[in-house]
Amino acid sequence: MSKTTIKTTCPRDCYDGCGISVVMRDGAISRVAGNPDHPANRGPLCGKCAIAYNGVWIDENARLTQPLRRSGPKGSGAFEAISWDEALEEVAKKLSAISQDHGANSIYHTHYTGTCSVIANSFPERFFNHIGAIEIDPDTVCNKAGHVAWGYVFGDSCNGFDPRTVKDSKCVMVWGANPSASAPHVHKLWLKEADATTIVIDPVRHETAAEADIHLHLHPGSDAALAFSLLHVMQRDGLLDEDFIANHVVGYDEVAAQIKSCTPQWGEDQTGVAADLIERVAKIYAEGPSLLWMGQGVQRQRSGGNIFRACAMLPALTGNIGKPGAGAYYLNSTFSIAARGGASPEFSISEEGPTVSQMDIPALLNSPDTIRSYFVWNCNPIASNPNQSAMRSGLARDDLFTVVADCFMTDTAKYADIVLPAASFLEFDDLNASYFHLMIGPQVKCADPIGESLPNQEIFRRLAAKMGLDAPELFETDQDIIHETLAACQISQTWDELKEIGWAYISEDTLVLWGDKNFATPSGKIEIASAQAEEDGLPLVPHSNADTHSANGTMRLLSPADKMLMNSSYGNDPKVREQMGAATVTIHPDDAGRLELSNGDTVALENAGGRATFTARVSDIVNPGSLLAPKSRWPGFEPESANVNLLHLPQKTDMGESTSVHSTEVRLEKV
Repeated sequence: MSKTTIKTTCPRDCYDGCGISVVMRDGAISRVAGNPDHPANRGPLCGKCAIAYNGVWIDENARLTQPLRRSGPKGSGAFEAISWDEALEEVAKKLSAISQDHGANSIYHTHYTGTCSVIANSFPERFFNHIGAIEIDPDTVCNKAGHVAWGYVFGDSCNGFDPRTVKDSKCVMVWGANPSASAPHVHKLWLKEADATTIVIDPVRHETAAEADIHLHLHPGSDAALAFSLLHVMQRDGLLDEDFIANHVVGYDEVAAQIKSCTPQWGEDQTGVAADLIERVAKIYAEGPSLLWMGQGVQRQRSGGNIFRACAMLPALTGNIGKPGAGAYYLNSTFSIAARGGASPEFSISEEGPTVSQMDIPALLNSPDTIRSYFVWNCNPIASNPNQSAMRSGLARDDLFTVVADCFMTDTAKYADIVLPAASFLEFDDLNASYFHLMIGPQVKCADPIGESLPNQEIFRRLAAKMGLDAPELFETDQDIIHETLAACQISQTWDELKEIGWAYISEDTLVLWGDKNFATPSGKIEIASAQAEEDGLPLVPHSNADTHSANGTMRLLSPADKMLMNSSYGNDPKVREQMGAATVTIHPDDAGRLELSNGDTVALENAGGRATFTARVSDIVNPGSLLAPKSRWPGFEPESANVNLLHLPQKTDMGESTSVHSTEVRLEKV
């Protein structure tokens, strides 16, 4: 048998951006493995990718292989096979009729990060922007509050630090992120190899926290108070960078008195973190050079935006930004950074239209006068959105025309009128970039699409043609986009050379982001005091408030990523589900004793969203009063046909109209 290896790149919603080696035998995929030469993973893939890429992703029995039309009640999963021509003709006629009779603003499209590749992840937006549909803002189910907050402070939330600059760092602070689950190779390699003091701040003692030099195990929702208390120590001991503040910061005078009042003992009372630890960590970070990594989880709270503005003061007031070994990172928009201030290649050429928050969708889906068509691609909203019961009732409307484009028959697809089979990342060419490492990788076609499935972009090219649209951007070829993107990013390699190598840094030398000290704010400086925030109805400066502890018998439910899932991706793979086991909720021993619970007991969690049962796990990785139940299991595989999102109510954060999922309150009882 002939054997060849193709180098490609993982396109999942993960910090790593791993290199992949696909072993081909006689022209067919034999095994999907890690690329041992790739800088991000240097060998094996993480457990979930290794299983799924050799499981459901190449299993034609698990994949959607032809277009389908609903033949039974919505949600029943009853469909009949139809041709692409029939499917696209029906979709085109329905969308045209809805647009004519009710307006294009009654067509809503929702998407997220089922793939993060340049073309498949962004090309469909050209179609929807062109016809004037409403976009359901994908970031509002994930990280919008942090983006808005750092937009006020830095003018940009996607320009963090070059991970290679860790060679010059003395401290790496990871705040509200869990690399062991969400960035397994960053956890395994980059973080552990850093010659720096590692500090993790998190209400959960996850694997990364347990292995850090210092873990600050704070109460949920007390992050802003902790930031102010750390700054108090720096202010008191003369550790703030007064020259940097004078030249590059706006608003220190407005927060100085508040910082002065937030003593370490006050911080201990507010956060549960010992005062002596607050003292120690403040001095380590201020001495620097220090890197601050703000995780997406920390801003998924009612006060998430304020928390981010408070934490942004750490690098701003200590000068730990814009110099080697220092920086403040939320996400890196690697393509935009590579463009060096030029046009971002992550574009939708047509003018972008209005958006709504994912937090509004459960109610809007139940409003026939608002949403007439719901088009889903790259996501599984029933698994990932709040208020699962309202999502189901809205999607069950007979007068709602729902289309789902996906690789698999998801819980959401079962409610569709038309299902369109999408090709996987192994079946077409594209480009990927890590949003941590500043490198770009080729996504290389290894095999033809399974069955009649098509890449996202080809689905929408054909739909545009069927609707009689003729805008050139709706028909741009994949290769043209690839070449334009490589040119915009100033990548010296050609597409063929990139396929041969498998990856390329956007710069041979380590980049010092923000090195010019020019911030994209109205003042050109870091704005602790933001007039724009005040104009938007928010406080001028961040405040030090901490959330009050749960009362009246409720407990705070945290639902971070599961180590075996990528959002909801992989949740349909049998081996992944076997690794996960039954859905669990982790309870602190003090609470377990009070409620007379033991490991393995069945417990029920309940609030206004509904009632769901879990298997109890007793551990002090959470604080008393807190619960932990990982997110994104596929509801259809659960005994009660629901996951933890049944309990998540669409309560918005203080800014960005984003999810406050980690502020969920529930009652717990033994079943």
